[in-house]
Amino acid sequence: MKKTALITGITGQDGSYLSELLLSKGYEVHGIVRRSSTSSNLSRIEHILGKITLHNGDLTDSCRLAQIVREANPDEVYNLAAQSHVHVSFEKPEYTLQTDGAGVLRLLEAIKAQMELSGKQIKFYQAGTSELYGSTPPPQSETTPFYPRSPYACAKLYAHWQVINYRESYNMFACNGILFNHESERRGEEFVTRKITRAATRIKLGLQNELKLGNLDSKRDWGFAGDYVEAMWLMLQQDKPDDYVVATGESRTVREFCEIAFSSLGLNYEDYVKVDPKFFRPAEVDYLLGDPSKIKAKLNWSPKTSFKQLVERMIEGDLKLAQMDQYIINQSKQLVK
Repeated sequence: MKKTALITGITGQDGSYLSELLLSKGYEVHGIVRRSSTSSNLSRIEHILGKITLHNGDLTDSCRLAQIVREANPDEVYNLAAQSHVHVSFEKPEYTLQTDGAGVLRLLEAIKAQMELSGKQIKFYQAGTSELYGSTPPPQSETTPFYPRSPYACAKLYAHWQVINYRESYNMFACNGILFNHESERRGEEFVTRKITRAATRIKLGLQNELKLGNLDSKRDWGFAGDYVEAMWLMLQQDKPDDYVVATGESRTVREFCEIAFSSLGLNYEDYVKVDPKFFRPAEVDYLLGDPSKIKAKLNWSPKTSFKQLVERMIEGDLKLAQMDQYIINQSKQLVK
């Protein structure tokens, strides 16, 4: 029997990859898009718009969430929607809490109500984050104490424990995926990895002169988003719900990311990258390194894409964008003449 999945945050990086995965497995896919969304926000899923059903709504509207869950009547719900930028969370802490924290509670309530109405089980996946660990020394696993260091991480911690609470209180099949940093050419340009690859390719073509970044010595466990959505799906295919760290088990510095990105273009990052204090966080998270032992042992999941392959993939994608930028600039110059 064909399964139905509902994805919040379907227009984002993870949402687009997850949609593709579920469609390939024969799912009927529904997604929630914010009412403010325009055609430009749909760019990551434009190629599959005819294969999915979209609903207007967001995590701050409990009534609308309940209505969407009733309409879709899903077998699985993947909550990928969030205000996901750490730096922005310091500027908009209340909005971040309402979306990333209270929003998850609203969604859990909507699912619980639909389960009572329909009499069927609905499996739930919550997108957690390695930022939960903050200052806790690595490696970080499912049993590592949390130490959130931003409004974003604090909101996600609230959501993490609500998932566990609903699982234990109402016997819901609800899982937390504690995903470490995962990137791709679909990553938002406001995130440091994409900021690096976008700038490196533009510098290569003479469209930009320098790149300003914050702490180059911050260490992160970086993987490919396309690999990580498979882990999300696997969690909901098990007999019992559980929480899992999803990571590569390897950590790299921002400096190393810059080095590979620029060198793949025949450039030396030291000639172009400048440190700007304004990009440092009020409370830094210096070192994140995931321990994926549990998910490897229980779900037989491991990443397929290496760090170097990830960076080169992102460079390849952004080089095409930079070439388009160059073409547009040259065309504009011709019109002026």
